[in-house]
Amino acid sequence: MRSALLALGVLSASCSAASPGTLAFQLIAGSVPLDKGPDGNSIILDAPGGLIVVDTGRHPEHSAKILAVARERGRPIAAIVNTHWHLDHTTGNLDLRQAYPAAQVYGTNAIDGALATYLKQGRERSDNALADPKTSAADRAQIMGARHRVDHPDTLRPTRPVLRSARMAIAGRDLDIRVAPFAASEADIWLYDHKERLAVVGDLVVDIVPFMDTACADGWLKALDEIEQTPFVTLVPGHGQAMSRSDFLGWKKAFADFVACGRSQADKSACIAGWEKGAAKFIDAAHRDYVRQAADYYLTTRLRSSPDEQQRYCKPLKPD
Repeated sequence: MRSALLALGVLSASCSAASPGTLAFQLIAGSVPLDKGPDGNSIILDAPGGLIVVDTGRHPEHSAKILAVARERGRPIAAIVNTHWHLDHTTGNLDLRQAYPAAQVYGTNAIDGALATYLKQGRERSDNALADPKTSAADRAQIMGARHRVDHPDTLRPTRPVLRSARMAIAGRDLDIRVAPFAASEADIWLYDHKERLAVVGDLVVDIVPFMDTACADGWLKALDEIEQTPFVTLVPGHGQAMSRSDFLGWKKAFADFVACGRSQADKSACIAGWEKGAAKFIDAAHRDYVRQAADYYLTTRLRSSPDEQQRYCKPLKPD
């Protein structure tokens, strides 16, 4: 069910910046429930022109938390940055733009390839779930919300396409916008704020287990190397709490070891156990079974699939 929901695909915390009275960022933490699709983290940054929201989640209650922050702060949402097209990071775009119509959306054009392939196939598969009387009301609502976005693709597309890495002023805030091709998706965006030494990296880092549904492992490894070369102090992943540099380096090693094991002749159980050991700091007790099942799934479908399938997401997505 996770992959089907993603295909049609909480706590609030803040971090103080170096200067008193300001926020380096405000985190609307996502979640990975065991009974429905996840919400990615949303990160709120202050800018001269208003608030910048990095990723908008999936469920209406997540969007409502972002909007509540804007109201409490008395500042408009001036810009949305989507780190990638997965629906647990983009579905809330519409909710935010309905409240703040002037908000510009920054993202790559990778959504177009996904709409023609992965999301189209997911919409077709969702027909079976809707026809199944065992599908819960919550899952039906989530599927219908995703279908609405897929059927109205301008709710997902950027209004300000990001085609390459560049230093940009978004809503008046100076940010390094980095494009990582063929990584967790066809084109991931991550941000670096030089002043705050803050990296916001989307699903290039997912604490409990890397979500590899549309992954190109080699591009992902390259993107992690580039993140490491940036002198960040704090890193905010796509799912999970903010990380120190030491945390990130531990996660990065666990990821590289998981990919290497997946490509070897080692028993799958050894690869899963290796991930659990390497990423132990980030895996809570409630998600241990979920992590094992997800790691097994990604070993089968991505790292140990046919050579053609392993390369599927290492090139532009086009209809078969």
